[in-house]
Amino acid sequence: QVTLVESGGGLVQAGDSLRLSCTASERTLSIYSIGWFRQAPGNERESVAAITRRKLTYYADSVKGRFTISRDNAKNTVYLEMSSLKPGDTAVYYCAASDWSDYLLLSNTYQHWGQGTQVTVSS
Repeated sequence: QVTLVESGGGLVQAGDSLRLSCTASERTLSIYSIGWFRQAPGNERESVAAITRRKLTYYADSVKGRFTISRDNAKNTVYLEMSSLKPGDTAVYYCAASDWSDYLLLSNTYQHWGQGTQVTVSS
């Protein structure tokens, strides 16, 4: 079992940037693939980005070119750098950990989930 903790959410204006972090205190994240998902009110949870243990990255089409996922194993942290934010990016953002390295844009791939951090983008 691993407890994931997201941080870095907040209220920003359209066009701004924000960096989210995902950490775990009791286990190293380096053994997992990590994904970021988001869920807006009334919508289903959707994938945003994912990174494998070997740092291969995957992105949803809606965020390609604007979001960057990365991992710093020395800090036991995975980041989601978000730029050119839009009101449509408003959601609760979750990080998740998986033992697998495939199908990482599917939520069913993940065994462990954080509690989420709110990102609100005003127009």
